[in-house]
Amino acid sequence: MRPAVQPSHIDGVTKASLLPRSAASPAPSCPPDTRRRTLVLSGLAHALHDGYTDAIYVLLPVWRAEFGLDYVALALLRGLYAGAMAALQVPASWLADHMGGRAVLILGTLIAAAGYGLAGFSGGALGLCAALFLAGAGSSVQHPIASSAVSRAYGSAARGPLGTYNFSGDLGKAIIPAALSLGLSFAPWRPSLWLLALAGIVVAGLIAISMPKIAPAPPPPVQRSAPPRGGNGFPLLLAIGVIDTGVRMGFLTFLPFLLQLKGASQPLIGTALALVFLGGAAGKLACGWLAQRWGIVGVTLCTEGLTALMIALAAFLPLAALLVLLPLLGLTLNGTSSVLYGTVPELAPADRTERAFAIFYTGVIGSGALSPLLFGAIGDQAGPVIATLGTAVAALVNLPLALALGPKLARR
Repeated sequence: MRPAVQPSHIDGVTKASLLPRSAASPAPSCPPDTRRRTLVLSGLAHALHDGYTDAIYVLLPVWRAEFGLDYVALALLRGLYAGAMAALQVPASWLADHMGGRAVLILGTLIAAAGYGLAGFSGGALGLCAALFLAGAGSSVQHPIASSAVSRAYGSAARGPLGTYNFSGDLGKAIIPAALSLGLSFAPWRPSLWLLALAGIVVAGLIAISMPKIAPAPPPPVQRSAPPRGGNGFPLLLAIGVIDTGVRMGFLTFLPFLLQLKGASQPLIGTALALVFLGGAAGKLACGWLAQRWGIVGVTLCTEGLTALMIALAAFLPLAALLVLLPLLGLTLNGTSSVLYGTVPELAPADRTERAFAIFYTGVIGSGALSPLLFGAIGDQAGPVIATLGTAVAALVNLPLALALGPKLARR
């Protein structure tokens, strides 16, 4: 049996610290049960908060009918939630450094639940704005903290678990809006929101009881190799994520109204959204796997190109054909994001993973807040079909950006 080789030292610095991070990163040190509970509860939080985020799409036609809102006002409601979530990503990561990630995740989940509960009590558009802003502020903590918890629990083997974590978010997007849509066919929207708030309280309790302590950020390495000439590719990755999210949120904002134009009922709209989100969940699993074999650039070119094509088809297809297309559209619409999220820790220093996730999510969620306003203005002037086609054009912008990212990834 060969003895273990100890790392040699050069002036007090181990040779391992001079290696690239992928070579120096140790195997995951967390026990298997800790890693498993971290992944399950992080995924549960992701499912809840993403479900909260996309439940708004089901409610937009309801609020438009009740309060007489135009498309820009509806986009503002969605934008306030997403804007609060985007603006507080980095502050949430700072707060986690002082309070602990688990405590901040519990607090944020309770605040998001309170926001939905207050939305159920609102008597007008202003009350909805305040409640959704509060809910978005609570949801801001989930992405940087839960994704970093999974990344640290699994170490260098985190790409697969991060794909599972992202998949859980899409399950929440599929289940919660569909359940809400079904509930709206039996009960008014206010009690339905109170049930959503109760679900958030339950999830916060489960995290408090069973979530392992999130590992702190590792100390920065004593000596770090110089970054490759031309940058590390993170700004390009962020730009692709911003545009990809803008396309997704812009399209989803108008999908309920596109379906209404084609004669869909309220329960069928919820079913259609569930089809998109289920396809998106499959896309996140499939595209994360394909990226390891085809490469990040190849998968991104495929998903963005197919997204543009299928959005254009969705604008003109009859209702039955559109329902058949929606799962495939969801697959490509969400597939890119899984590739991008899994690449963030590869482009970030080991001691700044949480900050990198916070910056990335700030950009993409900020895009999710602003893009519905842009496309909403187009919709008010030209109608939902033209606004939908505008999102297809935006998806094509990512094709040259993905090609530009390729050489920077090859340097690493």
